[in-house]
Amino acid sequence: MVTNDATLLQLKHEVLYEVAKLAWEGNLEEGREELPYKMIPGPQAQYRCCIYKERELIKQRVRLAEGKCPSGRNTNNVVQVINAACEECPIASYTVTDNCRKCMGKACQNSCPFGAISMGDNKAHIDPEKCRECGKCAQACPYNAIAHLERPCKKVCPVDAITYDEYGICVIDEKKCIQCGACIHSCPFGAIGSKTFMVDVIRLISAGKKVVAMLAPATEGQFGDDITFASWRTALKKAGFADLIEVGLGGDMTAAAEAAEWAEAYKEGKKMTTSCCPAFVNMIRQHFPEVLDNMSTTVSPMCGVSRMLKAKDPEIVTVFIGPCIAKKSETLDLNIQGNADYAMTYGEIRAMLRAKDITLEPEANSTQESSVFGKRFGNGGGVTAAVLQCLKETGENTDIKVARCNGAAECKKALLLLKMGRLPEDFIEGMACVGGCVGGPSKHKTELEAKKSRDKLIGEADGRAVYENLKNYDMDSFSMHRHG
Repeated sequence: MVTNDATLLQLKHEVLYEVAKLAWEGNLEEGREELPYKMIPGPQAQYRCCIYKERELIKQRVRLAEGKCPSGRNTNNVVQVINAACEECPIASYTVTDNCRKCMGKACQNSCPFGAISMGDNKAHIDPEKCRECGKCAQACPYNAIAHLERPCKKVCPVDAITYDEYGICVIDEKKCIQCGACIHSCPFGAIGSKTFMVDVIRLISAGKKVVAMLAPATEGQFGDDITFASWRTALKKAGFADLIEVGLGGDMTAAAEAAEWAEAYKEGKKMTTSCCPAFVNMIRQHFPEVLDNMSTTVSPMCGVSRMLKAKDPEIVTVFIGPCIAKKSETLDLNIQGNADYAMTYGEIRAMLRAKDITLEPEANSTQESSVFGKRFGNGGGVTAAVLQCLKETGENTDIKVARCNGAAECKKALLLLKMGRLPEDFIEGMACVGGCVGGPSKHKTELEAKKSRDKLIGEADGRAVYENLKNYDMDSFSMHRHG
């Protein structure tokens, strides 16, 4: 999978591996300070201008791997800027290219209301100190000689949460950030990362706690058609996890609970949104609080499975594994009782396994804990398909209109229409990532790359219905609603 930070991913994963190895050995406190020198022995720099900057970056990435802010400040935001890495992007958003003919009309200079443009010997020049990035010069230039150099992190942020300080260093506005993680892989300098809870999980396992892994529905197909849930269960048990459960089961739980909400809302003429995507929920809370009352009260599949496990044994530690960054922020939401204790990405769990010389091995696709609808919860439109299936199974009306929002831009548009009272559909399925969870920022393969393997694995599942599957579980022992 090609990303903007592809050449830096190896370094990132090596840091995770080294930290995990020290944590498993119980030597992290003693070995932490030596890691930058072990990984960057010198004397030649490999990535940056000098080995000293490279070692500083390793130090900051080690802090992230420990679940700390790289800068040392205290904040609960999962997405963090690695300041030492964020120094190479141009500060000025607008720059004059060689297409400039230094024409006599001087349309660029005449259009600038801030006096930021002067004429040099060969072409126009934009003073970054005076430029306010209004873009009028670029619009006025007859040769299209002025380029808008929007930083990749800012460009992909769906909620305009990224700005810069006086030194050009990226700053994340935590009141706006929905923690979707889109900015992380967009940065070609690897200057944005997320906190991990890998060390906490290792310490709990080492202490003998009963830690249960919960594997996201998006997982099937990510690692080929021969790596099954059975493969994961075997590997994770070798690492010390007590067990593994398929979060597709939580998809069935969420679909059934939301179907009941949708049926009631439809009869009342009330429009509703889904609530299983944490980045979408963050978007509503932080940018469209006016429609909070329209958001489903049903908890996410991750939370549903965690509550089920904790209802049986309150001492269980639950760990979600998947391609989502925002799930980490969901686990930190103290307003949701019984949720997963930790959330980890595929890269983080694989670093944990690799540090113990454990690999995923092919196994038969022999276990199934969810319906096909729960398994497809991780695909765009999968939530709607599962809810409609539940309505069908209970004899409710399925002739309803749903805005299946594929990505944050479509989510924003639908929520704006809902806020204005002009949404034509009855319900909104909000998925902040294009393609759904399978398109999450920490996916192992793209949706297209994994599709064939995913279809094969899910195609081997039996055709059990949603409610038929839920009969196998004690659904009365816990609530599927946020404040239930």
